[in-house]
Order: sequence, then structure tokens, then C-alpha cells
Amino acid sequence: MRAYDVILRKRNGFELSEEEINFFINGIMDNSIPDYQASALLMAIYFKGLSKKETAQLTMAMVNSGEVLDLSSINGLKVDKHSTGGVGDKISLIVIPLVASAGIPVAKISGRGLGHTGGTIDKLESISGFRTDLSTETFFNNVNKYKMAIAGQTDNITPADKKLYSLRDVTATVDSIPLIASSIMSKKIASGADSIVLDVKVGSGAFMKNMTEAIELAETMVDIGRALNKKTIAIVSDMNQPLGHEVGNANEVKEAIDVLKGNGAEDETYVALTIASYMTILGGAFNTFEKAYSYLEEVIKSGEAVEYFRRLVSIQGGDPNIIDNPDLLPQAKNHIEIKSEEEGYVYSINAENIGVAAMLLGAGRRKKNDPIDHAAGITLIKKVGQKVAKGETICILHTNMSKWDEAYKVAKSSFEIGEAKKTSSPYIHKIIQ
Repeated sequence: MRAYDVILRKRNGFELSEEEINFFINGIMDNSIPDYQASALLMAIYFKGLSKKETAQLTMAMVNSGEVLDLSSINGLKVDKHSTGGVGDKISLIVIPLVASAGIPVAKISGRGLGHTGGTIDKLESISGFRTDLSTETFFNNVNKYKMAIAGQTDNITPADKKLYSLRDVTATVDSIPLIASSIMSKKIASGADSIVLDVKVGSGAFMKNMTEAIELAETMVDIGRALNKKTIAIVSDMNQPLGHEVGNANEVKEAIDVLKGNGAEDETYVALTIASYMTILGGAFNTFEKAYSYLEEVIKSGEAVEYFRRLVSIQGGDPNIIDNPDLLPQAKNHIEIKSEEEGYVYSINAENIGVAAMLLGAGRRKKNDPIDHAAGITLIKKVGQKVAKGETICILHTNMSKWDEAYKVAKSSFEIGEAKKTSSPYIHKIIQ
């Protein structure tokens, strides 16, 4: 078998066999296939696509390129959750304690943020002492005893995906739905969960900007799950404006605590409860969405949800006092208010630009190894549909930097004020099972 022949077959639109896909992934891993041939195949896939069968086989080939976590020593059905990334997306911080409260084990493997989308690990590390570099034994023990644990991704999970992504990034082949879907699902399957709930964001602050592509990606990932015997549900949720009111690491931890106390914004509360409900259904705790949602609402009202989060913080070495005193979280020195220059209603907020502004303030990374400032971020005072008076504050920038002019301009330009009141988009657009 030659790499040339595999590239030619895909270029001509033929379906690759499992043997051909495995040959190519193995060749990428042992460097017998050079980058220029791997890039050629990626471009052929970009233009010719992959069938459902090919996409599932590529996913498994990437899973098998590295370590596959064996969670069999954890009691019960393990449910994982993944978001395609958004601005102000602190949903994982909320659903972990919610799902654990229903007795479903959550063995969460998460990553760090890059660019304008924040990573769950970065958010949690804004809590003093919080550790995500757990040993395998501690990770498993915590899930068995407390029903929850969260750890960072290791370099041994899907190394083939890392190699392919670095090539996609420089060859203009990132936005291929089969390649996106197989990349996401390979990491989730290698993480060992029995079933997966996917949060596919769509809108100005998401990777998928339009509904057609978002639904196609969601359906492709559900198809992969089905082909590989992993129960998978995809939720297409809105990201045309940031989720909730806070963007930035410590800010988002504080807001997640507010949600768990029952004081959160309507949009993030609804999205979190919906995702958590489907996770508890896949975990076998409930047989209908209505029962699951009602139970989790009551867990929040009773105060049990925030106590589960306090427990998560404690067992991973963090300071549990932040639950009652969020001011213990990192605080920025500078707080810059942006005021509206006109009267009217917030017509739109460009979520991506808000994310970029937060990154410029120090909350995100331009490059993988850039340090981040956990205290930096943005508070949205006004959201879509809300009335604004001239001179009224629409958002506040938080930073330790002395120069914030660029971030100020980007954040200010993110808000469009109009005369007519606009209804915000639905929080959730579609559920794919």
C-alpha cells in the first residue's frame, strides 16, 4: 500500500477502506508518511468529504493512536460532555455538580483555552489551590466516592489528532465537517465515557457561524457515536451573544456559582439544565427529560447543587471559601466602563469580538503556551433586547494591564444599538438524538 494511491483514490471521490485509513494514520505517527502527503490527503478530504463509515473509521484510528482511558473501575454509566467552544461558556462548571447530584459519575477530561474561547481547566485554576493534574488513582477514587472529578488532557490521548490538526491549521483545511467531527469524537471516545452529550454552539461567537453547518456537524458526531456504540446526543445552542454576563476565567467561576445558587442568568441556566438533564438520562437516572429537568431545578433551589460544587473544589485542593466569598477569586486592578453613545435597545452583540477583547485584556491566549491572567475579563451589563440610555454603561472591562485601548475599541464596536427592540435568539435551536 502506498500513500500516493490512498491520496489518489480520495481525490477521485472513492470511499477509503478501513485498512487504507489505518495505514495512513499509522504512517503519520511513525513518520513514514511525510507532512506533504498527509496535507494532500487532508485537502482531498476537504473537497471530496468522507462517508459516515469513513468518518467513524478515521475517528477510531485516531483513538487507537494513543492511550484509551479504561474507566471500568468506576461504578455506573459514565457520561461525558463536550462543547465546541463559545464566549462566556462556563456550562461544564455547572453541569458537573448537577449531574453528580443525581448519582451519575462524571469523569471529566477537559482542555485549556486557545484564542477567544476559554478552557474549563483555565477557569478552575483561577481557584487558589485547585489541582487538575490528578493521578489516575485519585481521579478514579474521587469519581467513585463523590461521583465527580475533572482533570486536564494528557499528551497521550489521540496524538494522531494533534498531528493532523497542526497540519489542518496551516493548510486551510480546519473547517471540514468530517475532520472536525472525528477530531472532537476521537478525544471523547479515548476519554472512556459510555455516552456523550455534545453542545454544538452556533452564531457569531462560535466556530460554526451558520445553522446548516452546525446541524450537519451535530448530526455527523451523533452518527459517529452510533457507529461506535456510544450513546450520543447533540444540542445545538445559541452563541450569537456571550452566554450569561461574565467572560473571563475567575469571572466565569463566580457566575457559575451564581447559577448553582439559583441566581444565574436565564440563558446559561436553561442551557446548563438542558445539557445536565440529557446527561442524567443517558446515565440511567431518569427516563424523561421533564423528570430530569424538574429534579435538577429542585437541586438548585434546595442549595444542594452549590454544595456539590463546594465538594468538587475541596477534593481537588481548591479553597472552598470562594463559594461564600467570591472576592477571594483573582481581582483585576483596573475596571473600565464602556458607555453607550446613544439611546435605544441593544440590537446585537458580536460574541466573537467580545471574546477577542477579553483575550486582549489577558484572559485568553494567542499561542498555546501564552500565560493568562485569571482576573481579566469583561462583564456585560446589557444584553440583546435590553433598553439603553445615552451615557449608560453597557459593559465593564477588567484587566491588570496598563494599556487597554485596543480591547476597549473592540469591545465597544461589539455592541449595536438600534431604535427597535429585538428579541434575542432561542437559547437552544435543536436536539439531535
